Amino acid sequence: MSSSVFRGKVAVITGAGSGIGRALSIQLAEAGARVALSDVNEAGLAETIKQLPAGAEARAYKVDVSRRDAVFAHAADVKRDFGTAHLIINNAGVTLLGTIANASIEEFEWQIGINLWGVIYGTKAFLPMLLAQDEGHIVNMSSVFGIVTIPCQSAYHVSKFGVRGFTECLSRELEGTQVKATCVHPGGIRTEIGHSARKVAKAGPREERIEQLLTSALVTPPEECARGILSGVVRGKRRILVGSSARSLDWIQRLFPARYGAVLKLLKGY
Repeated sequence: MSSSVFRGKVAVITGAGSGIGRALSIQLAEAGARVALSDVNEAGLAETIKQLPAGAEARAYKVDVSRRDAVFAHAADVKRDFGTAHLIINNAGVTLLGTIANASIEEFEWQIGINLWGVIYGTKAFLPMLLAQDEGHIVNMSSVFGIVTIPCQSAYHVSKFGVRGFTECLSRELEGTQVKATCVHPGGIRTEIGHSARKVAKAGPREERIEQLLTSALVTPPEECARGILSGVVRGKRRILVGSSARSLDWIQRLFPARYGAVLKLLKGY
């Protein structure tokens, strides 16, 4: 990864208080970027700031990405504090574990509010800034579960398939400009989102079993994931697959588009 690409640029990263967001924050700061970091977890955000290299230009913001007014206010704050933005990484996310039958409407709304609306708000809040300067890059975090489905992840699938469709459409609409859009599909990343999945209130044995299978698959360090993402951004990739299971799941879906569920059940147990 060439640090010169990011040197002096303003990078905005949501969900920067842990996991992939923290790793991206550190690596971008090391590459000379000026970083605007946000999270709802102020303690985690403060720890990220501590881990940045000496002399890094950084600001921390408490932002709930599920609130439209908060995200648009954040964009205004970044413009005030940094003058502009160049790289927007809509990374903040949560996961909800539960069957469609067991999950409540409110639990679906919570999941979709953060994972999908957070991406839409972040894109809409910063896109005018990027278009006005005809320079920039929006990176939206989907998942391997924006490519394939498994039981007990319906709300998560809605959000991540939604991020995929939204970002692929955005990328096409930006053709002819100097603003780019990239959709990231991480898989098997060892982060807090995987280890602290929220189970629906009515969770049962099926949810417990899927949780155990998913947790055992979290093997790729977030630092490796972040390097893959930034390398893809440097190369201008529209789609980035990163993590232990991302490419294999993508190929399974390509080879067996109507029957990949049976293949996943045989190979991985879900």
